Amino acid sequence: MDYLYRVGGYVKLAKLWNRSREAALALHKEYYRKKFEGSREMQLVDVYIDITGNKEIRKRTEMLRLIRDCKDGKVNCIATQTRAYLAANNEEFFYLIHLLFGLNPPIEIVTEDNDYIFDTIWNPDQQREVMKQTANEYVQMNLEGYQNWEKAILRAIGEEQEQRNT
Repeated sequence: MDYLYRVGGYVKLAKLWNRSREAALALHKEYYRKKFEGSREMQLVDVYIDITGNKEIRKRTEMLRLIRDCKDGKVNCIATQTRAYLAANNEEFFYLIHLLFGLNPPIEIVTEDNDYIFDTIWNPDQQREVMKQTANEYVQMNLEGYQNWEKAILRAIGEEQEQRNT
């Protein structure tokens, strides 16, 4: 069966979860498995879980793996419970949106946060267009900052890949 959306579930947990690492990993993997079980349009590809105190995307190995899988076409939709899992601050959030929406095909984002639900598939209120425009404007205000961020992300993805291969 060909699925329209190949989903990567993403979770960022605080470092204190390392004490219950295996239970936390199992819980979130099961959550996403059940969430997409039986869907005719969405197939869960993998669950990416960072348990870390690092807020910067370039220091989160699972987020880097998720971005790499998006770039490689393995994932075309990111599902996460809250926008805060994606980025800890507005700058990284808009940089990430700019990167993901610039891929071909662009990545869809779906969150479940009660206060700030993103769903670029259903696209209520033209969320995709508004997010893309805002991210583009943000990047244009500091193009050099974005370019440095993107280089750091791509370098970190390469380093993460090398570590996995050794």
